Amino acid sequence: MIKIVLLGSGNVAQHLLQVMLKSADIELVQVFARNKSSISHLITKEQITSNYQDLKEADLYIISVSDNAIAEVSSNLPFENRLVVHTSGTSELSVLDDKNRKGVFYPLQTFSKSKAVDFSTIPICLETENERDYKTLGTLANLISKKAFAISSEQRKSLHVAAVFVCNFVNHLYEIGNQICDDNEVPFEILQPLILETANKITELSPKEAQTGPALRKDTKTIEKHIEFLKDSNYKEIYTLLTQSIQNV
Repeated sequence: MIKIVLLGSGNVAQHLLQVMLKSADIELVQVFARNKSSISHLITKEQITSNYQDLKEADLYIISVSDNAIAEVSSNLPFENRLVVHTSGTSELSVLDDKNRKGVFYPLQTFSKSKAVDFSTIPICLETENERDYKTLGTLANLISKKAFAISSEQRKSLHVAAVFVCNFVNHLYEIGNQICDDNEVPFEILQPLILETANKITELSPKEAQTGPALRKDTKTIEKHIEFLKDSNYKEIYTLLTQSIQNV
């Protein structure tokens, strides 16, 4: 049984909280939350505190807050030489206060409070200062996921940048496609099988091998028609930039 104190109540924290509650081998001792009402529907009020001095003893303290708040939360912890980790994709190990042992427990996934996720498929990126603490994080990772990786701070930074491209930017392109459909009274759902097939295809092919479309074919007449069709100057610029990027790879 591994004892956990979770500090935070945002998207990532709430998903971690829920998956930990499902494991018979994890004891969620306590949750620190400034806004208790945000998680009161998930655990009892007795398990929630907003006072650092009331934090209970545990094997592991997970700080799951915004990147800007990690250092403040870490420095306010009223104890020393315990294992404290954060869940950030971009913050280094060094952002944590030196008074405690440091680590990173980064689940690489997009989280929304209203959308359940299967944690068993989520890669967990781990980093610690020593082997003993890595084993602790590895034990927790293996209890909630089938995929755990030793990833340094620099590697994690590169992963996070790559994730912005393949997730956040791609989702924004979905929104542009959705807007184009709405403007022309076309159901966006017609594009959904195409979106799913494109995502599934890169589990078997490299993204370069999976690339199709007028940019790859250098179909200049089609490209010109598309740019002419687009009335929004921002959409025109994005279309042109992505077309050039595909052709330059």
